[in-house]
Amino acid sequence: MACASFAKLNAASSQWIGGQQSFSQRNRLSTPRVSVTIRAKAYTDELVQTAKSIASPGRGILAIDESNATCGKRLASIGLDNTEANRQAYRQLLLTTPGLGEYISGAILFEETLYQSTTDGKKFVDCLRDEKIVPGIKVDKGLVPLPGSNNESWCQGLDGLASRSAEYYKQGARFAKWRTVVSIPCGPSALAVKEAAWGLARYAAISQDNGLVPIVEPEILLDGEHPIERTLEVAEKVWSEVFYYLAENNVVFEGILLKPSMVTPGAEHKQKASPETIARYTLTMLKRRVPPAVPGIMFLSGGQSEAEATLNLNAMNQSPNPWHVSFSYARALQNTVLKTWQGHPENIEAAQKALLVRAKANSLAQLGKYSAEGESEEARKGMFVKGYTY
Repeated sequence: MACASFAKLNAASSQWIGGQQSFSQRNRLSTPRVSVTIRAKAYTDELVQTAKSIASPGRGILAIDESNATCGKRLASIGLDNTEANRQAYRQLLLTTPGLGEYISGAILFEETLYQSTTDGKKFVDCLRDEKIVPGIKVDKGLVPLPGSNNESWCQGLDGLASRSAEYYKQGARFAKWRTVVSIPCGPSALAVKEAAWGLARYAAISQDNGLVPIVEPEILLDGEHPIERTLEVAEKVWSEVFYYLAENNVVFEGILLKPSMVTPGAEHKQKASPETIARYTLTMLKRRVPPAVPGIMFLSGGQSEAEATLNLNAMNQSPNPWHVSFSYARALQNTVLKTWQGHPENIEAAQKALLVRAKANSLAQLGKYSAEGESEEARKGMFVKGYTY
């Protein structure tokens, strides 16, 4: 998405990150301190236990929460129509993979999938439970243009979130996901960052009040030609703002999970960074911004190739970290699976084996024991799409 010129920006609401001016104009030191009594969250112990279960050694999250429209694009890539039956068939393939729970601790579902069953009548939620996999649910309602910004977006879905979350809990979901995005080529503006942080914090508080562990995901898009240093600068500002508002909303840090982007150069930058460089910059950012009370960092792949996402995760686990550093991958777990399946029933077993191969690779990466030796050419193909939407 093209960005407007600097001249069109409203300086009061869309100040650029970086340069000589400070990111935030608020003077927090002058804010009067007020002593208040915070009501204890009814689900606190359960939230902490759920988060710990998902952030367990050698395991990560399978993200299959694509909207029906996005799932349709995936199906179209193998010549299938975007019908409920085809979406169910593909997700049944994934969620009934024998032994998946050895490497996967949580699965993020789209609302349709949360209420679906296998063709034999077994609820998908029960398929996951049998494998000791925690069911999760995407709760945001997608991105829309943010008025007053530099062609940036904000994430909608707070209206009715409490009642929806309560229903998802009854259906078996125990964690939630809310994805908003930050674009470096479009600024990002202070307005867009503040809106992203505040929305994530309100969602997190509402989720916890209804028994769902919130995954906090301000995705910093790969789009752009910027160097890795610029990504680090923006990531530090974004996460600083996010944690400020999480604290303002009395979110229990021990009962959340994070889903950050890795700190990489822009996808169109002329120089590619090594896994070791990406790990160094990413861990620097996390150590500066993320409290050790947070149990798990579950990285998104963001259009990296399957092998690339795994190599970068492995590099981050070569020494102990204050948090469980793992994965919450969609395309980086599913790409080879989908191409192996091709919509043919006779390919289901081979496709499930392909899923286990990728899940095991990322499990080893979480433990810092992965080797890229023997990776296929397909796994090495990048999946970045400029302006990608879910």
